Amino acid sequence: MYYLIRQTLIPADFAQMKSSGEQYVAVLTPAQWTTQKESFDMGIDIEPQTSEIHSTKAEVNYDSLTGTFSIPDRSDMEKNSRFAFALDEKGVVFIDEGGTALQIIDEIRRTKKWRLPSLERFLYDFLEQIVIRDRDMLENYDSELSKIEDIIEREDDKPYDVERANEIRGDLRILRVHYEQLLDFTQELEENENNFFKPDNLRYFRLFSNRIERFRDSARAIGDHSVQIRDIYKAHLDIKQNRIMTVLTVVTTIFMPLTLIVGWYGMNFRYMPELESVWGYPIVIAVSALILVGSLLYFKKKKWL
Repeated sequence: MYYLIRQTLIPADFAQMKSSGEQYVAVLTPAQWTTQKESFDMGIDIEPQTSEIHSTKAEVNYDSLTGTFSIPDRSDMEKNSRFAFALDEKGVVFIDEGGTALQIIDEIRRTKKWRLPSLERFLYDFLEQIVIRDRDMLENYDSELSKIEDIIEREDDKPYDVERANEIRGDLRILRVHYEQLLDFTQELEENENNFFKPDNLRYFRLFSNRIERFRDSARAIGDHSVQIRDIYKAHLDIKQNRIMTVLTVVTTIFMPLTLIVGWYGMNFRYMPELESVWGYPIVIAVSALILVGSLLYFKKKKWL
């Protein structure tokens, strides 16, 4: 697919793109790039393999700028959309067999109309589409973590999903790495080493860079929140375990003297006078009851119960 950058992206064929003299956007499969790369006069020889793309980055060449995109799927951060690109002052070519670049371009065509069209403005909107829903997603993550923390703090019977907090922490870690890569990518564009971009239009890259910095800081802060929730959860588990151990200790302490009495009088020696006493049995019952009540009152006074 080929597009001319006007007030919006206008579909064109290859001949129109080459003859118009206007800046363009092209989306090719790796096979199409192999057969057409000489026509773009970028002086590069890249053979993008999706399996070899692991990050979002840009590299400056003598007469072009090339790089790759690795975009985490916002519904499943373990999955990535990967494609390559090459650009110069005339336009940009995306080399993508998965269709992600084309989806982003279709969304730009549907939602954007430019008063001052340029390659820089298109790149800004392209990058914006990558993170367009991230603000809401980060806010939702923060809201989820706050709810989990509130449930833990209240110690009520409502179930809370600690595994969900771990998942959010993992997603945020992936997002932070992604934002760092986008920052490096944008700074490479802003350097404008080959003078492909108009100086006045470099503000688009600064604007995007500032936005990504805010997203990165938010992801870091929410990640710290998730760590705090993990610590709070562990602390509450320790408190519950301590309470259980306290109860077990109290019960054991109460029944120790009773166990001693049972063991003592369970020996059944022939000359134990208490065994022949009429009051022996009631006295043992009374002593056991006094020990029980006295221990409970003592522990209650010490606030161990």
